[in-house]
Amino acid sequence: MTVRVGILGATGAVGQRLVELLAPHPQFEIAALTASESSADSAYRSVAKWRTGSPMPESVADMMVSPTEPVAVSDDVELLFSALPSSVASTVESAFCEAGYLVSSNSSNERMAEDVPLVIPEVNADHIELLEIQRDERGWDGALVKNPNCSTITFVPTLDALSAFGVERVHVATLQAVSGAGYDGVSSMEIIDNAIPHIGGEESKLESESRKLLGSFDGSSLSLDPVDVGASCNRIPTLDGHLENVWVETTESMTVDDVREAMERYPSLPLNSSPDPLIYVLDQPDRPQPRLDRNRGDGMAISVGGIRESTFGIQYNCLAHNTIRGAAGASVLNGELLLKEGYL
Repeated sequence: MTVRVGILGATGAVGQRLVELLAPHPQFEIAALTASESSADSAYRSVAKWRTGSPMPESVADMMVSPTEPVAVSDDVELLFSALPSSVASTVESAFCEAGYLVSSNSSNERMAEDVPLVIPEVNADHIELLEIQRDERGWDGALVKNPNCSTITFVPTLDALSAFGVERVHVATLQAVSGAGYDGVSSMEIIDNAIPHIGGEESKLESESRKLLGSFDGSSLSLDPVDVGASCNRIPTLDGHLENVWVETTESMTVDDVREAMERYPSLPLNSSPDPLIYVLDQPDRPQPRLDRNRGDGMAISVGGIRESTFGIQYNCLAHNTIRGAAGASVLNGELLLKEGYL
């Protein structure tokens, strides 16, 4: 039996990725699409400027788009995937949760709220149990789970792979693709023949979200991990795939072989969208590269290369597809976790 799901903000870039991933999904059936008032009551094909690179799924092309409000979504929809901008999601998502819907959200609002699980299933699946506390405290019949920022998703699993060595201090410099800013986010005049050494609010997300993801949940409260993370975020003229340079200092000494083995052995999960292996380790010093490596594991894998010992412990490069693993695919994976853990 498949679970009937809906997509909030279905016409935008992440919403389109969600449609692309969910249309053929063996466990989920798209039963509702929502968008702004200007797109509501129109066929999806007429209001979604389709840009994913694959054809729009015929199963949704003629589906009518609904307004983004609980009364417009059928009661038999059990799970909603949110691709809303955070300015809208901050009020709309809670309304859906109050109405009894489970929401798996990519939006940045409430990621750091104490009762909202921020989850990468391969890293901290147990944090999903925060939903019970959330429901008690907020009086919701529904619930809200978040996936982290697209750059945070890229490097945190690699840190977790090294946890046995006592990760103490991390420096990360990101080289982020333009798709992370949305279709209209960065103009061609800004980014062609250029790099922009600032992305508003991005550094703080990497620094705080990583501590929550690596933190420990004791059944009643979540403790942030004490790791110190410093981030510098840069926009570069690639289309998809966030590349990151990472320096890690640990309490226990590590060799290059130790790092390679820990990452190669890092487990995936028995979920439909969790790739095996989750982390690909590449020998070449000039890899990973966005164009060559972003689509590994159907865009859900993380690629690591350039591992070497440095003045600051171990240095390596990692990369993931920012709109699949880093956004839509991460929300789908959290939906699969909700299903596996009996919330649906």
